[in-house]
Amino acid sequence: MDKLLNIAMLDMGAGDGSISLVLIGLAAVALILLIVIICTSYVKAPPNKAYIITGLKKKPKILIGKAGLKLPFLERKDELLIEQLSIDIKTGDYVPTSDFIGVNIDAVAKVQIRTDEEGIKLAMKNFLNMNSTQINAQLVDSLQGNMREIIGTITLKELCNDRKSFGDQVQEKAQVDMNNLGIQIISCNIQHVEDKNDLITALGQDNMATIQKTASIAKANAERDVAIAQAQAAKDANDAKVASETEIAIKQNDLAIKKSELQVVQDTKKAEADAAYRIQEQAQRKSIEVANTEADIAKQEKEIELKMKEAQVREQALDADIKKAADAEKYRQQQMAEVELYKRQKEAEAKKYELAQQAEAKKIQAEAVKYELAQQAEAKKIQADALLVEMQREAEGIRAKGEAEADAIRAKAEAEAIGIDKKAEAMQKYGEAAVIEMLCKMYPLVAEAIAKPLANIDSITMYGEGNTAKMTEDVTKSFKQTIDGIGDSLGINFGALLGGFAGTKFASMKPTGDEADQAKLEVKASAPVATKSDDEE
Repeated sequence: MDKLLNIAMLDMGAGDGSISLVLIGLAAVALILLIVIICTSYVKAPPNKAYIITGLKKKPKILIGKAGLKLPFLERKDELLIEQLSIDIKTGDYVPTSDFIGVNIDAVAKVQIRTDEEGIKLAMKNFLNMNSTQINAQLVDSLQGNMREIIGTITLKELCNDRKSFGDQVQEKAQVDMNNLGIQIISCNIQHVEDKNDLITALGQDNMATIQKTASIAKANAERDVAIAQAQAAKDANDAKVASETEIAIKQNDLAIKKSELQVVQDTKKAEADAAYRIQEQAQRKSIEVANTEADIAKQEKEIELKMKEAQVREQALDADIKKAADAEKYRQQQMAEVELYKRQKEAEAKKYELAQQAEAKKIQAEAVKYELAQQAEAKKIQADALLVEMQREAEGIRAKGEAEADAIRAKAEAEAIGIDKKAEAMQKYGEAAVIEMLCKMYPLVAEAIAKPLANIDSITMYGEGNTAKMTEDVTKSFKQTIDGIGDSLGINFGALLGGFAGTKFASMKPTGDEADQAKLEVKASAPVATKSDDEE
């Protein structure tokens, strides 16, 4: 019994092992089937395609750029191309515009299936499992029709001038139809436009002429602006040059004026020095001449005593002749002075006029040397002062020399005066007769000294009412003034002395007309003078 039980138990153990193996096999098969199913059911959609999985559910499963499962035999997978497509749109023939001009247009539209739920649903109904060529063929007719409709609403000029607007209009109108197909128009661009009669070329030529005209006008305006700018620049440069030259001329004029002013100062200083020198020289000469005259008078007193009687005889004749000669000389001097004055006045007027004419020119030149003169002014001033000091020293030397000579002459004259005093004492013994004799000897010498300058005159031209009598009268007055001066210095009235001595005898001794004429001829011979009256002039 036990053995039977053991055998039964062994049989039961063997059956369990077989079942386990079966189960393992089934599990393995199921796993393999599951793996196969999974492998065959796994799908992954690319970004440019949409996988449409339908079958078990009413609402299809859409896969775009992601993975999913499709149950074999129970579901199916369809593809929908959602990438961007280029569609060439051509009118195919000349289509009239709104201004009845036939045009042939070539355009390119960029389209894409909408990826929203509504767009996918519409696209699935129309383009499921189609390639790009098939989709283009489905859409090109609709796009061509819309483009033809838009062409009929615009003019040729508008079409050529604003192609973008035309493309936008085509896109906007065609988008209405494309929405029903689940299509989105991304862009619509016009590639080529031509017309039947080459009117576009004509418009281009017209525009080209207009552009050329505008360019020519712009060029002319630019050249005009350049010319104006160059002229303005030249004007500015010339104004600057004129202003600079004017400034230079003004400076030169100021310099010349300053130099002239300093020259005037220098000339004035020199003239003052020359005048002081001449004045001092004349004073010294006068002192010397007075001393010499006094010495000569003292020396000739003895001779005057011896010739007194002769002087009495010739006194009247000499008096008349000398008076006429003196008057003539005086008149001549006056006329010469007037002529010289008139000449200087005329020369001054001519100089003034010349200076007035040259003032403007010299004014500009003076400005140029003004600065130079300002630099040289101090040096010239020092030179002028040095010259003045030198001339003053020279004048002082001359004055000292003259004073020394005058002192010598004065000493000599004083010595001779002592002798004269002694002679005078002796003359007092002789009385008035001796004095008159001395006067008679002195008068001819005095007259000769007065008339002597007339001998150096070649000719005398008289103006106005002058004549020889006037000149002789002046000479006589000079003689009389000299005699009166001598008498005043000696304390003797020669006129009264001669008048009292001669009395009526002098009248009886008056020379006859022939003798007077002869005396005049002698005077004229000793001092030849050529005179001209106003009528002769």
